[in-house]
Amino acid sequence: MDIKSKACGAYGTNCYIVKINDKEIIIDPGVNATAWVLGEVENPVAILNTHGHFDHVWSNHELAEKLNIPIYAPEGDCFMLENDPFLQGTPSSHADVCVRGDETFAIEGINVAFMHFPGHTPGCSVILIENALFSGDFIFKNSIGRYDFPYSDAEQMRISLEKFLTLEGNWEIYPGHGSPTTLQHEQKNVPHWLAVL
Repeated sequence: MDIKSKACGAYGTNCYIVKINDKEIIIDPGVNATAWVLGEVENPVAILNTHGHFDHVWSNHELAEKLNIPIYAPEGDCFMLENDPFLQGTPSSHADVCVRGDETFAIEGINVAFMHFPGHTPGCSVILIENALFSGDFIFKNSIGRYDFPYSDAEQMRISLEKFLTLEGNWEIYPGHGSPTTLQHEQKNVPHWLAVL
């Protein structure tokens, strides 16, 4: 597995390209991600969104149209792709697959597991591909996602963090902003976040 990333837009939102067996999956194509993605992919098969915030889905429509590939997004956030609830001028896109909770897919032979961790948004999810966990805005290096936005929920974030503590795996974490980290490192930080929630 090969992972490429680029921080896109004013918020430095990480767009990822995951290549396995000569096929590529695009994760969270944000603002101005299109040109970079088109220059890097040869055989893309899907776009995956960890959640529906504009800085993670901005280039969905343009890439899906140019590459003729489906969009997968968490069911609870599919409305954000279509309706621009934060009034940022986000190009409208449509999820071909609205992922329901914890759900696993085989996309062109690549196993992709969505894990639902609401709180930052109703549909907020992390995506596991092999030993890499793409955490969107749920978990960052030494931090967690905000839960004071519209559609955020502090109690759901608490429940999600408790669920996060139950995960077992030797996994690298690739967050929606900032540097990679590991599951074991971030699980050590969770008691602190639970105490301040």
